[in-house]
Amino acid sequence: MADDVHPTQFLPDPASAVADAARGLAMAHPDDVGVVLDPLHLHALRRAPGRRVALVSGGGAGHEPMHAGFLGPGGLDAACPGLVFTSPHHRQVHEAARRVAGPGGVLLVVKNYTGDVICFAIAAERLRAGGVAVETVLVDDDLATDAEEGSRRGTAATVLVEKLLGAAADRGDDLAALASLGRDAVARARSLAVASRAQTSPATGEPAFELARDELERGVGIHGERAASTTSRPPTRELVAGMLDELLAGLDGAGAPAGEDGVALLVNGLGGATSLELHALRALVGDLLAERGVSVATSLVGTYTAALDMRGFSLTLLSLRPGWLELLTAPTATPSLPALPGEVAPQVEPGAAADDAHPAQDPDEAGAAVLAAWTERFEGQRSELTRLDQLAGDGDFGDNLASGLERSRRRGGTLAGAAGAFLDEVGGSSGPLLGLLLGELAPAVRRGAPPEDLGAALQRGAQAVTRVGGAEVGDRTFLDALVPAADALLAGRSLDDAARAADEGARSTAQLVGRRGRSRYLGDRALGAPDPGAVAVALLVDALAEVLER
Repeated sequence: MADDVHPTQFLPDPASAVADAARGLAMAHPDDVGVVLDPLHLHALRRAPGRRVALVSGGGAGHEPMHAGFLGPGGLDAACPGLVFTSPHHRQVHEAARRVAGPGGVLLVVKNYTGDVICFAIAAERLRAGGVAVETVLVDDDLATDAEEGSRRGTAATVLVEKLLGAAADRGDDLAALASLGRDAVARARSLAVASRAQTSPATGEPAFELARDELERGVGIHGERAASTTSRPPTRELVAGMLDELLAGLDGAGAPAGEDGVALLVNGLGGATSLELHALRALVGDLLAERGVSVATSLVGTYTAALDMRGFSLTLLSLRPGWLELLTAPTATPSLPALPGEVAPQVEPGAAADDAHPAQDPDEAGAAVLAAWTERFEGQRSELTRLDQLAGDGDFGDNLASGLERSRRRGGTLAGAAGAFLDEVGGSSGPLLGLLLGELAPAVRRGAPPEDLGAALQRGAQAVTRVGGAEVGDRTFLDALVPAADALLAGRSLDDAARAADEGARSTAQLVGRRGRSRYLGDRALGAPDPGAVAVALLVDALAEVLER
């Protein structure tokens, strides 16, 4: 794809932008950062001698310099970037953690997004099975999604949490102590973000949503998600005062009020805010907190957790405990505060090619025909699926599905190959969950199973999705299309009937308020548009009907 398709961006090749940026970081910091291209991850080339536990984090691209910019002494040992606003797949996390694991194990730092949680959890299971001690710190600091326990997103407080953990790891803290410190810090941190302009969508080159000049999104996510409501824009002082009052109340409600040790403050740009604005905001925040009797013990100002080029900022307050200030102010040697490099070649490894690691599956004409029919249907709906996902999330679903289908082709072009490709190589929540579904469906299609057996396979796929992702019918996910199709087949009806049931189920999601995935943050704002995952599954069932029945 040529860069002139998106005149506001300067990506030589958007399709390889994440890997190119990783190589570029290694070129800019050849003494500090190494890159493995397949599966993509970055690792620190230097480690403090006292560190026994490796710190590993990751997340979608578009948040830079988090996390790759934090590699090195005082920071992380490895970072795994996914596609833009998409979690890394579990193989990235597993390979990165296995590479850098210390004698004391690995601590995974995970932001509370569905795809991240699922993929890091699978990686943790694999690491433990391989004998690596693993603990996880789940960051969930976002006040805008504080409606119910466990629903808060993980956002910019991740920067402060990783800084604390990096210094503690360097002094030799063990895995249990680090996990306890990280979880305590998460519990004592809250963030809130606002934006006056959406990020530029990599898929369209246009703003992901529109705002009038006098409108503001108060409570946006770092994946570019809209807030639950759009508000009129108040004067900046009034806006910031309200944000601080809400943050301080959030800390009070968490049992972590600002005390004698004060707070650590992060004024974070979302990608489109200038340094002039951010430092002016730092001065304003300092004044307003002083008026409220809150001491800022230390602060960090700049763009550390971006949402591509979103025009906005976030504020994070961390209520300090004794000894934390020393950890936050301990020296680091990471690319976020770099020294100019010498004449050293970057360390970049090609890794194992996916085609070599995963040879083509044995011939399976039925599975290949179903996959081809599904792919054809998807290509006709790709733009619409992107549009639907932008209405309910960040617009990455079409690209993720396209990536999975292309990787399926490289694995032999059958449903069995697709199951492995989606499970192992596609991040976010849709990738592994579709992989689980296809893993149940592929054997039944291959052996020419009757419709009732196909229904049982779809049912097992639905059960696997619920087991791993927690979703149920009615949560506005692809289960709302999958389960009706399975029920139709188990009741003795035809594949055509199942396709109609899946289509009706997908359409019904337009009237559902999301309870899983990113649409759950929007309340009823996503009403009127069907869930893109449900539409994609309905297309899959229709492909089954065409190949196996019509």
